[in-house]
Amino acid sequence: MSTSTKTRNESASGLKQKPAASAGKGDAMNYKAWVAKAAKQPMVLETVDLGPLGVEDVEVAVEHCGLCHSDISVFNNEWGISQYPAILGHEVTGRVTAIGPNAKGLKVGQRVGIGWNSGSCMHCHQCLSGSHNLCPQVQMTIVGHRGAFASHVRAHWAWTIPLPEKLNVADAGPLFCGGVTVFTPLAMYAKPTDRVGIIGIGGLGHMAVKFAAAYGCDVTAFTSRESQFDEAKGFGANHVLTTKDSAAIKKLGGSFDLLISTVNVKLDWDAIIGLLAPNGRLHVVGAVLEPIPVAAFSLIMQQRSVSGSPGGSPVTIATMLDFAARHNVLPETEHFPMSNINEAFARLESGKAHYRIVLDADFSSA
Repeated sequence: MSTSTKTRNESASGLKQKPAASAGKGDAMNYKAWVAKAAKQPMVLETVDLGPLGVEDVEVAVEHCGLCHSDISVFNNEWGISQYPAILGHEVTGRVTAIGPNAKGLKVGQRVGIGWNSGSCMHCHQCLSGSHNLCPQVQMTIVGHRGAFASHVRAHWAWTIPLPEKLNVADAGPLFCGGVTVFTPLAMYAKPTDRVGIIGIGGLGHMAVKFAAAYGCDVTAFTSRESQFDEAKGFGANHVLTTKDSAAIKKLGGSFDLLISTVNVKLDWDAIIGLLAPNGRLHVVGAVLEPIPVAAFSLIMQQRSVSGSPGGSPVTIATMLDFAARHNVLPETEHFPMSNINEAFARLESGKAHYRIVLDADFSSA
């Protein structure tokens, strides 16, 4: 990889290496990982050398790792930021196997998770104010860093989040990326008395419906597929509408306090913004690549807002996990052995996945 874990930690801390606490794992040990050699090329199983553990880093033996649409985007270099060879995977649950001497708050054997980010500078204004995910040097887990479609993955201790005991470890992985992505706007902008609309009931949207319903909001799910109506209500939606019914959507004009768009396709943005109540907000978490045109007067006259957010900080992730454990919020998942990774990628990319895919580590049998 072009930026190794070792390089990041030496440049970030400048501290002399000390022995790491471990569960019998040597620093020179070789690990296994599924490696993408180039864009859109099948991943191959290889042995990788992670090098010495950074002084503030934690090593985690991967048990399960969710397959997110962002993995597809980086795999295909859709965003133009991919670096190859790449080890993807950023919705991790597993157990700590080694801890750098300056890492804090964790212990070997503890069950933890890692999400979209694996590190940040820890000294900028954003980090010091608790918005680590907005750090200008934030380290994405799968770009310039080895991800978790592997036997082991490493991250800074602050980004290695303890998993509440009540959460099912096998299904919790997608919470660390998709879950916190939709939880963040609810935590920032929603009240239990609000009318909240979720646009798109897919891998992100179905978790947004569950979180918003658990929060007490009046939830409307917008989907292009009428076949999802019953499932959306089962996730907690009070109302379900098809985005193809323009007349029904028009009747709801000016009624939503918060709309969360989870889709990555072009929408009728004027109509969407027209759904917002005075002081309402459209929050975008779906990575639509085309610009979103906004008419200034539709915002000004009703004091509406348009915003977005990139995942969440370590504290937000921990808060989300506690909320999910308390309200039994988990993603809908289907599981594949990690050795079937290429088939799982094809299933997600074809649109056949039933909400979220989770890969179960099976390196011992490889």
